[in-house]
Formats: sequence, C-alpha cells, structure tokens
Amino acid sequence: MAQQVEESGARPAPGPQGSESVLDINNIEVIYEDVILVLRGLSLSVPEGKIVALLGSNGAGKSTTLKAVAGLLPSEHGEVTQGNVVYQGRKITRANPAEIVKMGISLVMEGRRVFEHLTVHENLQTGAYTRRSGVSADLDLVYEFFPRLKDRRNQQAGYLSGGEQQMLAIGRSLMSKPKLMMLDEPSLGLAPLLVEEIFGRVKSLNQEIGTTVLLVEQNARRALEIANHAYVMENGRIVLEGPAAELASNPDVQEFYLGLSEGGARKSYREVKHYKRRKRWL
Repeated sequence: MAQQVEESGARPAPGPQGSESVLDINNIEVIYEDVILVLRGLSLSVPEGKIVALLGSNGAGKSTTLKAVAGLLPSEHGEVTQGNVVYQGRKITRANPAEIVKMGISLVMEGRRVFEHLTVHENLQTGAYTRRSGVSADLDLVYEFFPRLKDRRNQQAGYLSGGEQQMLAIGRSLMSKPKLMMLDEPSLGLAPLLVEEIFGRVKSLNQEIGTTVLLVEQNARRALEIANHAYVMENGRIVLEGPAAELASNPDVQEFYLGLSEGGARKSYREVKHYKRRKRWL
C-alpha cells in the first residue's frame, strides 16, 4: 500500500513483500562544496529482479542519488556526510567507481554520453573494459535486444539519432554484466514513439535476463507503467512510496505528476502549477 514517509529520514518499506533488496540507501545526506545540502536523510530500497522508479521534479535530488550509489560524487565536489549505501549486504558508500562497476552496478547517465568518434561496436566494447571473457556472447545479446545497433555497428556513434544513442548507452552498460542498472532520464529529448520503444526494451531486459533496474525519470506515466515499485522525491527527501500501480492511481501523483484531475481529465498547466502549493505531503 502506498505510504507517506516522515521527514525524519526513517527507512521506508523495502518494496514488494518477499523480495530481497539488492540495494539499500539508508538515511543519506549529501553535500556539495561543503555548503550545498542536496539529499536530506534519503532512504530507499531496490528489490532484486524488480524495476523501481524514482520520480520527482527538476532539482529534487534524483541524479545525485544515482551518483551517490555509483561513487561519482567526489568528481563533482560532493560527498555523503551521513548514512550509508549498501549493495548486496556490503557498504559501498565510499568505494571508487571502478570497484562499484566490478561489483555489478552500472549507471546510464543523463544525456547518453556516447563516444561520438568511435563506432557503435567500439562503444559497446568499452563497456566491457572490466571483463576478460564472454564479451562476444554479450555483444550478440546486445544486438539481439537492439537490432538497430547491429545494423549500424560500423557507423560512428555521433551520427546516430538520439534514440539510437540512448540504445547504445544502455547496450554499453549491459556489456559490464550489471546486476543493477541505473538509468537517469532515458526519455530525455526523445520523441514519444522512441520513448515507448526504449521503455519496452528496459522492461524486456528486466523480464528476460533478470536485470534489476533503478529508473530516474520525469516522465512519470511511462515510468509507472513498467515499474514494480516507485518513490517520489521532493527537496532531497522521499515523500511518498508504494507499488507503482497504487501510485499511478494516487490523487496527489495524478494531479501533480500526471496532470490529471480526480475524474481522469487532463488539467491545464496553470492548474497543475497552482496545485504545487497544496500538495498533502508539504
């Protein structure tokens, strides 16, 4: 059942009953440049083999959450000052990014960030830099999930469309054989049909090869369609969490994130903007 989370930073329920968590973020606080407080006692859990969506507006702290897990905060003058990040029972709060990738965590960053001067095939090979065997078989797997990449494997990545570059970024991430894949705004800048295709591929990866997914997304509708469990962030805290289907029908989520009225009709931007001042969790 969807539930509101107290601002004290108490750890939320770990998701679907009977699911063992692969990742636990426990009451973490993140500060940039020693003065900018971004995460304020944030806690969430990602059950193994599930898709968990992390929703919220710009500036809520979603990307910072992923970077805290991936060990990338020091490169941006940020740090976890309280709490811890636990992956498969092991604290990784201050592990370096290369170690974290070897443990089985990959991050597909916002904006795709492919190597534009390399071919599609070469980009995919860079994703396997931590591995010594089985690379050929996983290349075949990526090409099976993303046939467009196979057709363009000898083409420079900089000449791919935005959707194809997003497929390449996800495929490159798969080459590290992640147990947990984190996706940061995969729908950003893509046409609706491409968004539908990308999200369909993500769901297939989860269902067919069991990849656990933590999905950061502003397109709440698409995210809730494929997720098992979801969290809503506001100002560096989790304010609402529960099964994705329940959040999709939650009046607050419908009003502010889906732009729907109680009767299911679409609201105007002005009405949605006004609603921000009366959200129940604030």
